[in-house]
Amino acid sequence: MVPVRGTIVLVNSKNKKTLEKVFRDPVSPSIPWRDIEKLFLALGGEITEGSGSRVRVKLGETLAVFHRPHPEKVTDKGAVKSVRKFLDNSGVLKILEENDA
Repeated sequence: MVPVRGTIVLVNSKNKKTLEKVFRDPVSPSIPWRDIEKLFLALGGEITEGSGSRVRVKLGETLAVFHRPHPEKVTDKGAVKSVRKFLDNSGVLKILEENDA
């Protein structure tokens, strides 16, 4: 369980696998976007729809805008790198590491 802004978050094995794929080198070009969105939600994130394919994500006090891939359902390497940076900047990874220790 990971507390994020007073919320108890359960990161299941599927979310953990998605997190591992996001941070794996070389960067994976085949992570389904819906899995990344589920990971954001499991970590306590809030997702709102923007115009077109834009998706706004708030994790803690960190905000980011991503473009949902279309017509493909998988996330390209550039977007995976952006997700890495967003997760790192949000501080959630440090909380996860502290709880695993």
